[in-house]
Amino acid sequence: MSKIQNYLRAGVYVDVSNITMNGGYGMQYDILREFACRDGATPVRLNAYISYDPERERSDRNYREAQFGFHDKLREQGFKVILKYMKWYSDESGRIGKANADLDLAVDALLQSENLDRVLLATGDGDFVQVVNALQNRGCRVEIVAFDNVSGDLRSAADMYFSGYLVPGLLPVADENGKKWGEIGSAVRGQCYYFNQSKKFGFMRFLEKIDSELWKVDTRLEDSPYKTAYFRAGDFQNSVDLERLPNRDMVFEFLLAKNPVSDSAQSAQLQAVEIRVL
Repeated sequence: MSKIQNYLRAGVYVDVSNITMNGGYGMQYDILREFACRDGATPVRLNAYISYDPERERSDRNYREAQFGFHDKLREQGFKVILKYMKWYSDESGRIGKANADLDLAVDALLQSENLDRVLLATGDGDFVQVVNALQNRGCRVEIVAFDNVSGDLRSAADMYFSGYLVPGLLPVADENGKKWGEIGSAVRGQCYYFNQSKKFGFMRFLEKIDSELWKVDTRLEDSPYKTAYFRAGDFQNSVDLERLPNRDMVFEFLLAKNPVSDSAQSAQLQAVEIRVL
């Protein structure tokens, strides 16, 4: 079914240091762009805010080449690279470097929001709560994508929070089988939405594809972008407190296998195996 152009205008603002230091190292910016524009929205602004150390650049060739290569890749995806230069200070504890891009990101997002309908902030920093509120008061829908150490206040303030781990392809999964996300034998990430404490089985839900109707979480719907995978308590590879299940705040990584069980209580066509909690 073809997508209809809806004339929504999207802006993406990435706090690169926060994302990189909190689980998002290796994030694919083309996928982030696709997610932000998943319903045919036009990417009006794509800004990436990066801390940069010019002093290290002069003395460390590897750092310089790695940074320049990263910046070029971002520009290839249509992102504007905004550098926040590191400043060094000395006190009794030693030499301290600071390059906080929060203010730059906040000011840009607020000034540019006049021409935007949707703003996606890629950060987990709770300092942006007031920015989210201000953007919403200007009529923008605000979405948050982040990985680890995400502020609870930020999640609550946003119109939608979506864990970056759950977006197909946003953070590559180590998969020796070379399978695509969602195929039998592939590794995916999802959340447990049901667990039978007495019989010790449950169901994982994962997003199969980036889609405009993320709210259709009921996998019984024909056009739901989500899939369900059955699992057993013995399929966990690392320690999990089963009393906490189901839990939509926990993210699991697992391999997809064909479910050999056919009774109605375990009717999912897929089975989650080799499960580990992130």
